[in-house]
Amino acid sequence: MDGARRAVPPSPPVWPGAPTPLGARFRVGPDGVAGTNFALWAGGAEAVRLCLFDERGRETQVPLTELTHEIWHGFVPGVMPGQRYGYRVDGRWDPWTGARWNPAKLLLDPYARAVDGEFGLPPEVYGHVRDWPEQHVADTVRDDRDSAPHVPKGVVVDDDDDWEDDRRPKTPWADSVIYELHVRGFTKLHPGIPEDLRGTYAGLAHPAAIEHLVRLGVTAVELLPVHQFAHEDHLLRRGLRNYWGYNSIGYFAPHAAYAASGTTGQQVGEFKRMVRALHAAGIEVILDVVYNHTAEAGELGPTLSLKGIDNRGYYRLQDDARRFADYTGCGNTLHVVQPQVLRLITDSLRYWVTEMGVDGFRFDLAAALARSMHDVDMLSPFLAVIAQDPVLRRVKLIAEPWDIGSGGYQVGAFPPLWTEWNDRYRDAVRDFWRHALPDVREMGYRLSGSSDLYAWGGRRPYASVNFVTAHDGFTLRDLVSYQTKHNEANGENNRDGTNDNRSWNGGTEGETDDERVRALRRGQLRNLLTTLLLSTGVPMLVAGDELGRTQRGNNNAYCQDNEISWLDWSLLDDPAWRPLFDLTSRLIALRHRHPVLRRRAFFSGRAHSADGLRDLAWFTSRGEEMTEGDWYAPAATLGMYLSGRDIPGRDERGAPVLDDSFLTVLHAGDRPTGFVLPGAPWAQRYEVVVDTSREEQAEAPGTVHPAGTEITVPARSVLLLRVN
Repeated sequence: MDGARRAVPPSPPVWPGAPTPLGARFRVGPDGVAGTNFALWAGGAEAVRLCLFDERGRETQVPLTELTHEIWHGFVPGVMPGQRYGYRVDGRWDPWTGARWNPAKLLLDPYARAVDGEFGLPPEVYGHVRDWPEQHVADTVRDDRDSAPHVPKGVVVDDDDDWEDDRRPKTPWADSVIYELHVRGFTKLHPGIPEDLRGTYAGLAHPAAIEHLVRLGVTAVELLPVHQFAHEDHLLRRGLRNYWGYNSIGYFAPHAAYAASGTTGQQVGEFKRMVRALHAAGIEVILDVVYNHTAEAGELGPTLSLKGIDNRGYYRLQDDARRFADYTGCGNTLHVVQPQVLRLITDSLRYWVTEMGVDGFRFDLAAALARSMHDVDMLSPFLAVIAQDPVLRRVKLIAEPWDIGSGGYQVGAFPPLWTEWNDRYRDAVRDFWRHALPDVREMGYRLSGSSDLYAWGGRRPYASVNFVTAHDGFTLRDLVSYQTKHNEANGENNRDGTNDNRSWNGGTEGETDDERVRALRRGQLRNLLTTLLLSTGVPMLVAGDELGRTQRGNNNAYCQDNEISWLDWSLLDDPAWRPLFDLTSRLIALRHRHPVLRRRAFFSGRAHSADGLRDLAWFTSRGEEMTEGDWYAPAATLGMYLSGRDIPGRDERGAPVLDDSFLTVLHAGDRPTGFVLPGAPWAQRYEVVVDTSREEQAEAPGTVHPAGTEITVPARSVLLLRVN
């Protein structure tokens, strides 16, 4: 290795350059000379060397001697797009004070726009001697082996793209229907996508993929992490890989393994073309982002980037600075209170909006980002910066409103501008349909927009992102097929994944040939999807739930990059499952047509006219309005009346918003029940629009019942009736 370095020509000249912007930026320098400006924040470092790699992997080191406000910088003439590079940073090795500089380790630029190569985790990529005999002090013994042959390199990218031909959909929050998908898993088995594009950004941009999204009617895709990520050591040792991608190491770089066109910068253009294609179809792109921790784990983890640049500056450390504070369960937590960390995150967010075209973000473990020094603080620097940023305050912001630290559960607590994953909605709906709620109070709140959580400080019903399933947990089909998790394939003796599934298998565990059980389960899927899409708030579907996708009972498939996680598109042609897709697309279309189903303000529950009709009313199976006692009594049946003539707000021309009125009847009991349809002033007659007891849903007008009639509601079903 040393001999190979000596054979490399002398270092190229380096001019002073500029300390901003951070990262590697190709541009024209003095005297019209093309080259790249390199800038790296490395507070506390004693020296920084830029390392350039040729096509044979030979390394040329270029010292950066200019230092401005803790930023090391220089302009290197002749360095063009496609150049691979990294950094070596010198400083003290003193783990007891949190100092972990080690110039033997090649470090990825935190601002790298593209990454070439994959992270393996041999001993050489650890800053300490990983196999030191005394493991309790192993992290304090420096490893001086060179990591460069074993780690990916950053790539210089030409950012010349003005997006003039792009048209963002700008779908209002209240009109949004989100579809959570995995770029690789959604496209890997799609028969309409060419094989060489499956599993890639180009595959998701393919007309066959977009056609499904358009037919379904969703307005936004929420992509599981596409920032460059690394695989954990414990997975590699078991022959597995990180599939979900919640292990970021490059916050500016599209994950290279999802690119069909190449990994020396081509992945950037491919990602942009994917965004443009989705926008052209009217579909927004939301990224699931992981700014709470990185792939470097704790003190026993590898040294890949931030840990070797300035461990104390980037990560939260305990009072014993040798140890990392861990609010994420992943070994480390980014120290967002530090200005340079906050800058890294906000620069990354703005980059993905302005230069990559995305429309919003879902923040993994967002409570960790909202912590000040220790406690979650809704006046924290991170939230304050987002609120005033002229770019970021205009995009969609979704919080996963919890972390694993003390006081980390913050559902309902994030400020205006933010929406939240509402796990109380998930739990209530699951419990109702497995007939496990003690009463219907919780269900009432969740169906009507969760005003108990969000009706404060100007927040609206669309602050609640309603979901029944997410990537983390059972698929919808597994939720009605498995009583317990079956994660044996993960290699952790079924210890991983939650035990709080709130599932019901219909009396038989797993897949079965019993058609009675299968029909029951399909009915429960229709109930769950119908409830979700008729609830006030923003619905989120998980890719494949509309097809009846199964993970065979695995509720933590984060490491299953195989058929367990990939969508099985043959279900779309299966007579048993095609009706589920048809119902889902029909319900989404119904939601788009009727503003009463996507209100922009909370219900008042008060009468706005002399006849006593209110915007929201609740009924028992007797056809009577619910009393206080009814809310506290055990019940399997709930009637919800939405008035279309009392919708607050006006349309774009200033006219009142008027719509049909609807009565939704939800019945979770295992036997049919009678339900008296409310009479005047609520309605004169009711027309059946959706009946989830039926496998096939009629498109033509349904049965009409006079008001005051007692109808029979089938066991475990939802009826949606239009008021006439």
